[in-house]
Amino acid sequence: MVIDHRQKKCLESGRVVFFFLLSSLLAISTTNADESALGKHGYAQSGDVKIHYVTKGEGPLLVMIHGFPDYWYTWREQIPALSEHFQVVAMDQRGYNLSGKPEGLARYQMEELVQDVEAVIKHFGKKKAIVVGHDWGGAVAWSFATAKPQMIDHLVILNLPHFNGLQRELANNPEQRRASAYAREFQKEDAASRLTAEGLTFWIKDSEAKAKYLEAFKRSSFEGMLNYYKANYPRPPYDETPEMPPVDCSVLMIHGLKDTALLPGALNDTWKWVKRDLTLVTLPEAGHFVQQDAGPKVTQTLLTWLRMKGLDEGSKN
Repeated sequence: MVIDHRQKKCLESGRVVFFFLLSSLLAISTTNADESALGKHGYAQSGDVKIHYVTKGEGPLLVMIHGFPDYWYTWREQIPALSEHFQVVAMDQRGYNLSGKPEGLARYQMEELVQDVEAVIKHFGKKKAIVVGHDWGGAVAWSFATAKPQMIDHLVILNLPHFNGLQRELANNPEQRRASAYAREFQKEDAASRLTAEGLTFWIKDSEAKAKYLEAFKRSSFEGMLNYYKANYPRPPYDETPEMPPVDCSVLMIHGLKDTALLPGALNDTWKWVKRDLTLVTLPEAGHFVQQDAGPKVTQTLLTWLRMKGLDEGSKN
């Protein structure tokens, strides 16, 4: 959904072109896992849209959903450890990489994105799953927990405050409105024309990982990526947006505090929108892409929390 730092404008051929700098991500781990060691590729059918995934391990189903600009490979540091206890399924959201790329704003409404997660769970013959989401994947995960409570076991959210908190901050906090200026740019009709695959990979230091991301973004739909914003991101007047209902499951939130687009103030009062237990872990040295900025800490936090819930018992490979 967001990029931590953006170089707002530069002049090129007499017109303004937007470039997006991810300078706070330069501390990202350079660990570059071999894709073939991360699992098997497959597809689930969601209506007329194919949803690509990579899966590894056995045990309780754990579905991982990436954000913007990203794809399933963002979970490369978490998959090996989690797959020792769970069947991990890292999906490409529609519009991205090898998943289907339907045209039209309506095809990216939250209801359709929730349907994709449901289709993945049913594809594996399961009635419910642990759902992990980052950024736009976090937004989809929150929405899935609200719309399909019978299908979610436990919920993990990385760097995406509950939409009620984000909307409150947009309505009342000038700093959050300034931090969200990029989203209003993304909602403009011609915004996709200012994106390039190369620009979206600017933040990746490791040459092998960067090459993988470059190819994934070349396969992606820029219009589809930005339709997430156009169809679902809050618009002014922010205080008139209806609140989301609370979720009825245990929730773990991990938030990198150096995220300059999703400010930590939006985390306040999250407990009002969670009916069960809420665990909040903040990482002061991590930015928006917390699963990569602080990969080992995120992985260990996930495993510790899930073990505390007893979800990994008897699920060894």
